[in-house]
Amino acid sequence: MTSAPATDPFDSHRRFLTRLAYRMLGSVSDAEDIVQEAWLRWRESERAEIAQPRAFLARIVTRLCLDQMKSARSRREFYVGSWLPEPLVEALGGEVPADAGLDAPIALMLALERLSPLERAAFLLHDIFEMDFAEIARTIDRSESACRQLAKRAREHVRIDMPPRNKVDPVEAKRFVDAFFKAAHKADPSDLQALLAQDVAFHSDGGGKVLAVINPLYGIDRVSRFFAGINAKLAHRNKPTTLFKPVLINGLPGYLSLERGETLQATALDIRDGRVQAIYIVRNPDKLRHLDLSDA
Repeated sequence: MTSAPATDPFDSHRRFLTRLAYRMLGSVSDAEDIVQEAWLRWRESERAEIAQPRAFLARIVTRLCLDQMKSARSRREFYVGSWLPEPLVEALGGEVPADAGLDAPIALMLALERLSPLERAAFLLHDIFEMDFAEIARTIDRSESACRQLAKRAREHVRIDMPPRNKVDPVEAKRFVDAFFKAAHKADPSDLQALLAQDVAFHSDGGGKVLAVINPLYGIDRVSRFFAGINAKLAHRNKPTTLFKPVLINGLPGYLSLERGETLQATALDIRDGRVQAIYIVRNPDKLRHLDLSDA
């Protein structure tokens, strides 16, 4: 009788490692590359000497991310327009893992962008992934007291920048997303205004590769009139939206759409007290390559 092959510990930690890398980098594709490199290093390691595979693998992934962030930060300085993270897309109303998207809302990812790489690592490892400071110190090669200070500074920034989370019922979210999509494609702004908060914020990321708003827009009048103006200008083209798929994006209700039959975009809506507080639109094609639209 033969015994079943032992499960590779890496497999049981892959989801955790991918989540860590994504929150460090804000990129699904880069996170997958980092995890693949971690697997190669794990395969070549002396596993008998590794007492805690999770901590060992987190150390590899964190250090790889810190190395990549050095070049990513310099590239980010020349990024055209607003930067948004690559969207994490999940089913709306389907069976979603309890931890999916909940600790990577877009507002948090934007707040993390304003931290130093070491602050970001210390905060994520301790506050999100519950690693003790002794292990964090070994991971980022700093003293425990320094790691505590890094996490504290990061926490203060995140508290300032991060609004409280709101849970949205999937059925109600689908209804709201449908209404927003219809209102956002009309030349009359009144229907859209009925859905927006007075101080709504609008962020659009085209990366300089497709049309997008360079700077964020704030306020119900500016945002609603922007959408209405775009629709009025494009009405003569008579190209319908050929894809509309309600989804969750980083835990927020939203949708994928093929606008005017040409440009794919991911739209996330931060809904609070029945109104849209923030709109996040990713149009940069490089950030949408990982999306599977085969079942859309």
